[in-house]
Amino acid sequence: QVQLVESGGGLVQPGGSLRLSCPASKSISSFKSMAWFRQAPGKQRELVAIFPQVGDTNYADFVKGRFTLSRDNAKNTMNLQMSDLNPGDTAVYFCRATDGLITYWGQGTQVTVSS
Repeated sequence: QVQLVESGGGLVQPGGSLRLSCPASKSISSFKSMAWFRQAPGKQRELVAIFPQVGDTNYADFVKGRFTLSRDNAKNTMNLQMSDLNPGDTAVYFCRATDGLITYWGQGTQVTVSS
């Protein structure tokens, strides 16, 4: 069973930054895609950024220019650098990975943007 354990969430003021990490229990090179999703209270889970199976990294329009997705294969970790945060970014952020047969989700990490 693959485990994804998100970390790095917390409370931050508007305009602030956070860095989320998602270490995996196996080599992330084996995954066909990895992504970050988020879910705000009362809303559906939505895609934030993705390393797709084919093509370049994709970002949701609402985070373009503010969030940066990266991966460290040596540490089997995917990261999400978030800057210029606003209250609309408040949500639980989830890491997702798929090997083409099975999709794995982390338990989520809470990000709260508030003054």
